[in-house]
Amino acid sequence: MQPNTLLDAILDEAGISHAGLAAHVNQAGRARGLALRYEHTAVARWLKGQRPRGQVPDLICEVLAARLHRPVTLDDIGLGVPGGPGSPHAGSLGGFVERATALWRSDEQQRPHVLDAPAVTGTPAVMPVWEWENPPEDVDVSRGGRQQVTAADIEVLRAARAHYEQMYRKAGGIATRTRVVGFLNAEAAPLLRGSYPDATGRQLHRATGALVAIAGICAYDSDAHGLAQRYFHQALRLAKASGDRGLGAYVIALLVNQSLFMREYRQAVAFAEAALRTAGRHITPALASDLYAMQAKAYAHLGDSGGALSRIRRAETAAERIRRGHEPAETGYVQPGLVNVQVAEALLSLGDLTGAREHAAAAVGTPAHDRGRVHRLAMLSTIELRRGNADQAVATAVQMAEQARGMESQRLRDRLREVREHLVRCGSAGTAEAAELIDGALRVPL
Repeated sequence: MQPNTLLDAILDEAGISHAGLAAHVNQAGRARGLALRYEHTAVARWLKGQRPRGQVPDLICEVLAARLHRPVTLDDIGLGVPGGPGSPHAGSLGGFVERATALWRSDEQQRPHVLDAPAVTGTPAVMPVWEWENPPEDVDVSRGGRQQVTAADIEVLRAARAHYEQMYRKAGGIATRTRVVGFLNAEAAPLLRGSYPDATGRQLHRATGALVAIAGICAYDSDAHGLAQRYFHQALRLAKASGDRGLGAYVIALLVNQSLFMREYRQAVAFAEAALRTAGRHITPALASDLYAMQAKAYAHLGDSGGALSRIRRAETAAERIRRGHEPAETGYVQPGLVNVQVAEALLSLGDLTGAREHAAAAVGTPAHDRGRVHRLAMLSTIELRRGNADQAVATAVQMAEQARGMESQRLRDRLREVREHLVRCGSAGTAEAAELIDGALRVPL
C-alpha cells in the first residue's frame, strides 16, 4: 500500500483539514441518501493508501471541486483505476510528473504517512523494473508550459546533483536529504512542468532523474526505505523518459543495493541481471563491475559459491577495464577499491577468511571518499576479528571511529554498532578504548 501523495497535495491546496474533509464528505453523502460517519482517522488511512469504498471517492472529488472552483477527477486525488491511466507508472508522462512532484512536496513537509511507509515487496517492487525494460517507449517528451526550459537550467540540475552527492559523502544522507528535496521542489518541479521540445525534455528528464536518485540514496541512508524505493522508482521512470539506458541501469544498481540490505537476495540477483541485459552496451565498466560484485554478495548469502565466484571474476574483469574520464558522473562512486570491499564481503559470507582479508586490506590501502573509507575499515575490522587478530581489529576500529565522527548516516551508525558489538564480545586489550571512540561517534544527533 503506497501513500497517496496526490490527495495530500490537493488537500493542502484546498486548505482543508482531515476532519474538515471527513465532515464535508459526510454532508455530501447525506445529499445522496447515504449515512456516512467518517472522522479524521479515516482521512489519515486514505492518505496512507487505503481506498475509500463505494461512492466516497466521487464525493471527495465533489467536495474538493467546490472548494477549488475547478473540476477534480479521481486521477487528481490518486484514486484512479489501479493499472489505468492514473496509476503511478502507467499512462501519460504528465500524470507521472504530478505524482512525483506531490511526493517531493510531502517529503519536504515531513508527512508521516510518507516518511514511515514500508518498502513494497513482490510484484509492486518488480513492476517498475519490468516497465523500464519493456515497451512502450516515450516517443515524444515535449511539453508546453509557462516557463521555457533552457540548457542553462539543465546545467543547474547537473551541478546540483554533483553538489548534493559530495555533501552526502561527507555529511551523510540525513543532513543532505532535506536540502536535495527542497531543491527538487523549488527548482526541478517548475522545470518539469515548463515548456520544452523533445530533445531538451530528454536532457531535462535525465538530469532530474539523476538528482532524484540522490534523494533516494539519502532516504535509504536515513532508514526511510519505503520513501527511498519510491524515489528510485521515480528515477527509473525519468531515466526511461530520457532514453538513457545507462542511467536506468545505474538506478537499478541502487535498487540492487537496497535489496541486499533488505535481504531480498534473489531479487538482487534478478534486478542486476535485468540491468546488465537491458542496458547492454550502454553499461560502463564501472557500473558492470559494481553490478557483478553485488550479485556475488547475493549468491554468497544464498549459499551458491559457484555463482558467487563466477560473478567475482566478472566484477574483477570489468574493473580492469575502467577508464577514468570515460565514465558518467553517476558512476563516480565506483572508486578504486570498491570492488575489493564488495568481494571481501562475499568471500566472508562464503567462509574464505584469507581471501576476504586480502581484498579488504587492498580496499583500505586505496584512497576513498570519507564515507567509503568508513565502510572499508569496518569490513577489515570485522574480518580481522573473525581471523582471531584482535589487536589489529581494534586498531582498525579506532581508525574507523575517528573517520566516522560528525557524519549523520543511519547506515554508518549500523556499521559502527556492528563492529562495537564484535569488539565487546572479543574482550581483548584495547577494546574499551575502541568502544569508547565508537560511542563518541554514535553520539552525533540524527
